[in-house]
Amino acid sequence: MPFFSVVIPLYNKETHIKNTLQDVLDQNFKDFEVIIVNDGSTDKSVSIVEKFTDTRIKLFHQDNQGAAAARNYGIEQASAKHIALLDADDMWKNNHLEEFYKSLQKFPDAGVYCNAYQLKLRSNFTHNASYNLENLKEIQLVKDYFKASCIHPLIMTSGVAFKKQKFFDVGGFDPKIISGQDIDLWIRFALYTEIVFNPKITACYDKTVANSLSKKHLRKIKYEFLNNYKEQENKNPSFKNYLDLNRYAVAIQCKYYNDKEVFQLLKKEINAASLTKKQLFLLNSPTFLVKNLKKLHSYLIEKNIYLTAFK
Repeated sequence: MPFFSVVIPLYNKETHIKNTLQDVLDQNFKDFEVIIVNDGSTDKSVSIVEKFTDTRIKLFHQDNQGAAAARNYGIEQASAKHIALLDADDMWKNNHLEEFYKSLQKFPDAGVYCNAYQLKLRSNFTHNASYNLENLKEIQLVKDYFKASCIHPLIMTSGVAFKKQKFFDVGGFDPKIISGQDIDLWIRFALYTEIVFNPKITACYDKTVANSLSKKHLRKIKYEFLNNYKEQENKNPSFKNYLDLNRYAVAIQCKYYNDKEVFQLLKKEINAASLTKKQLFLLNSPTFLVKNLKKLHSYLIEKNIYLTAFK
């Protein structure tokens, strides 16, 4: 039995999957298997995977059902007690699994382990994620995941490992949530199990890969699942703040795409005290200004300058 099962959902990533898979094979910690779930790819992704001869790689196939269903299926097939997730367009440093192992040795009874990560904003520009933690030097049990994640979330899909049984205990990924199923799972992990954070930066989230928040129904889905935790939200101020920050992020997308219906639904839920002055300004700004500021933000990234409304 391997120590880690690395689960990778694969859908039309022919330009990324070779490098991503090589990142796994180059890990310092060698005791792992790789579970790749081809989610109905129509490009050359599968043929690229099939060229690898490492016997630790196991390739499964299913009709296209989305990343949540692919991850769930991959975790079901996994042999190891510990699961590490990796998206087919993200990157790992060669100490990624090694740092998870260190966290597991220090806190063996926790359920979820996350490493620090970078954001790839363009081809040659990365930015380290920021966390609301006092101690950024030691592996630690997280006292309040929601408070710690008010700038960037501690857990990023390609930067998390967890015990397989804990994953099933909290219900796994919800396939009905087409966009945001990862945030939904992190919420359930944070509510029901202990989380360990390792400040070593070992993964990179590629934000240059296009997302699909331009589609109205996906924004509506996010609004709905963010409202699924009303009871816990009303009892936990930091959780309320965390949910409001996620609502704010979707609301700004709504404003950008002139989606007035979902914007108004989201705005009604947001407590102004949850937001910074910058965020409140953007939330109440006219659409044309939000679009122009987005252009300025993109221009600054081209100049290797990253500004955020979270400070």
